[in-house]
Amino acid sequence: MPPDPRPVTPVDPGPSLTVIALLGVPEVRPGDDLATMILDAIEATPGVVPLRADDVLVVTQKVVSKAEGAIVDLKAVEPRPEAVEFGKAWDRDPRQLEVVLREAARVVRMEHGVLITETPHGFICANGGVDASNVGPASGSVVTLLPKDPDASAARIRHAIRERHGVDVPVVISDSFGRPWRWGIVDVAIGVSGLLPIEDLRGSPDRDGRVMKSTIRAVADELASAAELALGKVAGRPAAIVRGAAFTRGEGSIRDALMPASWDLFR
Repeated sequence: MPPDPRPVTPVDPGPSLTVIALLGVPEVRPGDDLATMILDAIEATPGVVPLRADDVLVVTQKVVSKAEGAIVDLKAVEPRPEAVEFGKAWDRDPRQLEVVLREAARVVRMEHGVLITETPHGFICANGGVDASNVGPASGSVVTLLPKDPDASAARIRHAIRERHGVDVPVVISDSFGRPWRWGIVDVAIGVSGLLPIEDLRGSPDRDGRVMKSTIRAVADELASAAELALGKVAGRPAAIVRGAAFTRGEGSIRDALMPASWDLFR
């Protein structure tokens, strides 16, 4: 991986890490001004303002998708025979399966009731990020898709914060992904603005002076997972400030965190 020529500024870790879930974000609907909703929540949540140079805002994908109208009405979906058959066999909604197949750039695996696809963004995940949970009053009849350009979504929110508060707070858009060979989901970054999503430590010495040859730190993913511990899945808290973490400022893209196909040993 070649060195990144873009200007960067390291933010060193503090003695502690604080995650503050933002309070008072209302139910988000298509067309809502999500950035303003988040700004209002920042100002209403005790202990957040003034914003600091070591703050990162993490926003969950679901509210971004809803605000941007990345929603499909399942009542209008006609599933293909393959989706109907798979749905009957594994107690899955064939309409949601159809949406997943339509959105997929590539089907990685479709077995044991699990549908893993590659999205147009390059993410490999269950159901291609198509989700029927926490969608609001229309639950059961709609699903959300991933944002078309999560980096751009993060950049819009970051710009709004800078305009109102004069502080350049990096933004991470997060979503829950499963992991091969382990049970359970973790939140990872699917979009970033204002920070580099990975820290490449290859070629630098560890504390004993040994040169590290393979260490690449998934910074944006770690920030997303830290935030999720405060946000939860059913508490209605879709955004959090992570304060005191180590990261590197720069104009990064989530594409920087995606492994090229030539390095994929399991493809």
